Amino acid sequence: MAVHLRTVTLGALLPRGVPTVPSLATELATWAAELAPDPLDLELADRSLLDTVAVAVAARAEPVVGHALGLSEAARWATAAHVLDFDDLHMRSTTHISVVCLPAVLATGGGAHAYLAAAGVMARLGTALGWPHYTAGWHATTTAGAPAAAVGAGLALGLDAERLATAMALAVPAAGGVQRSFGTDAKSLQVGFAADAGVRAARLAAAGATADASALDSWFELVGGDPSALDLAGPAVPGGLAVKVFPSCYALQRPISALSALAHEQRVNPAEVERIVVRTPKSTVTPLIHHRPDTGLQAKFSLEYAAATALLDDYAGFWSFTDEAVRRTEARRLVELVEVRLGDGGDWLLAGEFEADVHVGGDVFHAREQFPPGSPDRPPTDAELLRKVSDCLAGTDLDPRTITWARAAQILRDHL
Repeated sequence: MAVHLRTVTLGALLPRGVPTVPSLATELATWAAELAPDPLDLELADRSLLDTVAVAVAARAEPVVGHALGLSEAARWATAAHVLDFDDLHMRSTTHISVVCLPAVLATGGGAHAYLAAAGVMARLGTALGWPHYTAGWHATTTAGAPAAAVGAGLALGLDAERLATAMALAVPAAGGVQRSFGTDAKSLQVGFAADAGVRAARLAAAGATADASALDSWFELVGGDPSALDLAGPAVPGGLAVKVFPSCYALQRPISALSALAHEQRVNPAEVERIVVRTPKSTVTPLIHHRPDTGLQAKFSLEYAAATALLDDYAGFWSFTDEAVRRTEARRLVELVEVRLGDGGDWLLAGEFEADVHVGGDVFHAREQFPPGSPDRPPTDAELLRKVSDCLAGTDLDPRTITWARAAQILRDHL
């Protein structure tokens, strides 16, 4: 959509005599209101629904889900869907899109269209915030998430573009969150706060609350965003979404995949491993802040533990990221053997390649990988997605085929 056409459309929303230069919120809100999803967009929406609801249900017994019982539906569902760190990721913006947008939309009665509009806003806003925003320590999922959730909830509530822009502005006070929370309950809770803030802002806008739409521009500048990087072209979610195969930070998907393949192919005996040397660009370890983890939550952000679980476990699934697994004597031994060598450059989590040398006796086994399974460049197979969803729904009577837009909210109410 050309800038000239957007400006003409926006002019109809403004009183006579007011300049037609759109604010960031107005520009994004107009795009969202005019979105016409195509079949590929809708296919992405359906996969995201299945993946996110399944991951949320899998977390039903997590302590933080109990702590969140007093919060709104959107906050509870988002917290549950994020605590296992098994939810999808938009690579260009480094944001977990579905975990914020889906709960906000489902809690307000919306469907695929509202989700795709929210997801598209979040992808574009997060991309324009950029890698410097993420490396400064912000949790981009929550900063970009709150305004995007306001769009999804607002469309579900029937708001027009002008009211959507107001809702985005009303969500600005909640557009925060930092990476220091990683490895604690606060990470998933602040995702819940972002989803809740979007719903709250949309309901306030629907009730007639006012706000200056340019508040989003002011916030955007304060947190280091680049307005010139905003691009409304392309599909609903440019670049698609990465689906995780392992329940951990996305920065660990590649190391676990590469080292697991090596362990299986070379039949490595973990007890005989003497040294593990890993090489990766510096940008790819930005969220990996726990080097000697003591809990399952911390292990989800530990490159050293990723190497250990990849060599020890046939499949790095839910159990591998429990406190018990992390505290295994053999896991702690392997963690101490990991040497991390960071290369220069890189501006995203899959920059360059991940490489590792595993020393066993007189042998040195080498692993390398660029794109892990589930990434947009290596989409999950039907078998991989089915395995994940089946693992998530274990212990329930849920059939994946019942997770539809019409039933998803009730499924979450019944299980969370």
